[in-house]
Amino acid sequence: MTFTKLNENTSAKKKIRFAPTVAYPSSDGEPMAETERHRKALVDLVDMVDRHFQDVPDVHVSGNLLLYYEEGDPHKVISPDVFMVRGVSKKELRTYKTWEQSPTIDFVIELASPSTFTRDFKEKKEIYEKILQVQEYYIYDPYHEIEPSFVGFRLINGEYEEIAFIDGRLPSEVLGLELGERAGVLRLYNPNTRTWLEPSRERVAKAETRALAAERRAQEEAQARQNIEAELAEAREALKRLQQ
Repeated sequence: MTFTKLNENTSAKKKIRFAPTVAYPSSDGEPMAETERHRKALVDLVDMVDRHFQDVPDVHVSGNLLLYYEEGDPHKVISPDVFMVRGVSKKELRTYKTWEQSPTIDFVIELASPSTFTRDFKEKKEIYEKILQVQEYYIYDPYHEIEPSFVGFRLINGEYEEIAFIDGRLPSEVLGLELGERAGVLRLYNPNTRTWLEPSRERVAKAETRALAAERRAQEEAQARQNIEAELAEAREALKRLQQ
């Protein structure tokens, strides 16, 4: 009897040890974006939204991250270009699993193109609306090759309703910002401060430009002081000669 129980326990342990596990890959092997313009838009949008909420501890902002929405089925996956969700910490995630994190997403932007717009407007839209219950969903084509090239939807009573443009921009209740083009590029506008948000790379470039300008001014001022001192020394020498 003891030998039989031992065999049963050993068998059970083997079954547990070799039980198959579901793998949720962190990459789908696809490029981050179709073109450089798509990539820049993605990086800039993630950066601007993330900085906008940098002082809010439970707002997670990411992009091009595999999002799994059904436990046990790794095929139930989608990869939003840009998304934001409340109630999730800022810690780095390799993948987003709705059964481990918040099951609903607050904000999504898809950067569309002629090769993706059908999926963006149909398959993805249905997933965001019915399954993930994304509060606001935006579709933007950086090249304006599809129609509409820029549109937004807001979840009202479980269904998407198109967001109306105001002053050429789409107001986001989730972000507290407005989405619109500036110099032909999608940017975020803060209606409270009446200013456009700038991505970090533009802010760094401007800061470097100001620093170079300040350095040039300092060099010019230093040279001007040297010239004045030289002129003063020359004048003193001339006066000294006259006195002699």
